[in-house]
Amino acid sequence: MILLLNHVLSRESHAMARLQPFAGRLVVLHLQNWPALLPAAPDLALGVTPAGLFERQDLSEAAPALRLELDAANPALLALGALLGERPSVSVQGDAAFAGEISWLMENLRWDIEDDLATVVGPAAAHQLANWGRAASTAVAALARGAAAFKPAGGKAA
Repeated sequence: MILLLNHVLSRESHAMARLQPFAGRLVVLHLQNWPALLPAAPDLALGVTPAGLFERQDLSEAAPALRLELDAANPALLALGALLGERPSVSVQGDAAFAGEISWLMENLRWDIEDDLATVVGPAAAHQLANWGRAASTAVAALARGAAAFKPAGGKAA
């Protein structure tokens, strides 16, 4: 996940430049309301490097400048939303300037998977694969929305 995040950041030099003033600061991602049936999800601590990228840190090394709490009561729905490019509900605590930059990154950075695929399979095939991927994600989203609205014979929502 960190490699993908850094890949997306490295493709946008202005995004890296926005993070550079926060080098050495730590941001912690906490999954709030994680289902008890699943194994516990540890907090993810990321430090900002001097280059404006992220690296995994140990929480015991430094106090976080920013804490992001993500509502993960339904991990499958959260993952589906991420696939569709939806912004999750996030609670933020800590340094306001740092939070502003992280918010800007969440709003403006997107992985251009079609461009990355083009370097491997060529532009035409990458375009077709991206179209199929978009169609598949739209179909899965419609299926998930339909399943969420499904009411069994007893009349209660599933």
